[in-house]
Amino acid sequence: MKAEIIGIGTEILLGQIVNTNSAYLSGKLAEIGIDCYNHATVGDNHLRLYSAITQALNRSDIVITTGGLGPTLDDITLEVISKVAQKPLILKKEIIRLISGHFKERRMQMAKNNLRQGYIPKGAAWLKNDIGTAPGIVIKIGKKLLIALPGPPREMQPMVEKDLLPYLKKSTVKKSVILSRTLKTTGLAESQLHEKIKQILNLSGNTTVGIYAHPSQVDLKITAKAKDIKKAKRRICYIEKKIRKDLGKLIFAVDTETLEGKVADLLGKKTIAIAESCTGGLVSDRLTDIAGISRNLLLAVIAYSNKAKIEMLGIPEKKLKTHGAVSMQVAKAMAKNIRVLAGSDIGVAITGIAGPTGATKKKPVGLVYIALSTSTQIISKKRYFTGNRKAIKFCSSQAVLDMLRYHLIK
Repeated sequence: MKAEIIGIGTEILLGQIVNTNSAYLSGKLAEIGIDCYNHATVGDNHLRLYSAITQALNRSDIVITTGGLGPTLDDITLEVISKVAQKPLILKKEIIRLISGHFKERRMQMAKNNLRQGYIPKGAAWLKNDIGTAPGIVIKIGKKLLIALPGPPREMQPMVEKDLLPYLKKSTVKKSVILSRTLKTTGLAESQLHEKIKQILNLSGNTTVGIYAHPSQVDLKITAKAKDIKKAKRRICYIEKKIRKDLGKLIFAVDTETLEGKVADLLGKKTIAIAESCTGGLVSDRLTDIAGISRNLLLAVIAYSNKAKIEMLGIPEKKLKTHGAVSMQVAKAMAKNIRVLAGSDIGVAITGIAGPTGATKKKPVGLVYIALSTSTQIISKKRYFTGNRKAIKFCSSQAVLDMLRYHLIK
């Protein structure tokens, strides 16, 4: 079956919000074997929305809209759907009761305009909203299915998981399922990675591999289409083994896993201390996003100024004057001294120039030194990153975490 998704809202077209709903819904439809062929975005305009929905219904079996179900006058989705389906809007007392209860639970007075959300097209089914006030709408138009969902993701996603997906599984005929797995890599550019696995990237048919570049990370997405989940998983595993054989440790995570999460897992019972300069605490922030990291992370210091490096980390003033704060020598000293200060198993440090100011001919924007210290060794690397200040900070934090990962998997 073919589906398409229409995001509704002038605020999306103006760039005031990012429409994440289409990506989420496409992924969920793929999981149950429904192909999504088109995404569209339409402003809060009756004529344009009517045109978008009717065109979508002409070419697809399922059309899903998100947004425009609120209580205000610019929320026009219900009126347009009523016109498309040629069905009058009727008031559902049960929906009004739920909306009223929503406000009572929050000790708030329900506004009169919320009554607009109690209307649905005659003959339509509706989906309960456990978070907000706008119900979802499901209506059959001939052999086609038109579905309207609320725009806020925190309202829409539970509705999809709880009610819409089970409904679609029962009511639609599926000849296949579509399954994907994402392998995440860091350390190589997209072009370098392409050279290593270009034969696999040329796959076509029921199993494909796509390559997607992000700052300091390149993802490989394996997608398989098969009659059932078991066969799809088998196809994905076969390709994944081939990719892992070529890339090995370059792959740091799968699907929703993160680099910081992987590092936290690998640390086990080992303890760590972190000294940051140019990243301003970003490495520590990423690690402390992981629950339970308190058993590993003993100390984190942002030693941004030379004075802080001297007084807090005990870096000799002579070393700073001779080599500069952005140097291999200072990075190594920071990693060693933070480890000793905290009494941890591992110390890591980073110093660099995030820009756009502070650079020289010998030390350009994007120059970063990272170091890792244990009781028996000190590892250090010199790296160059490009982009704006935020990008350089993120790429630098990625490099530190990846150095730590490599050390832990040896």
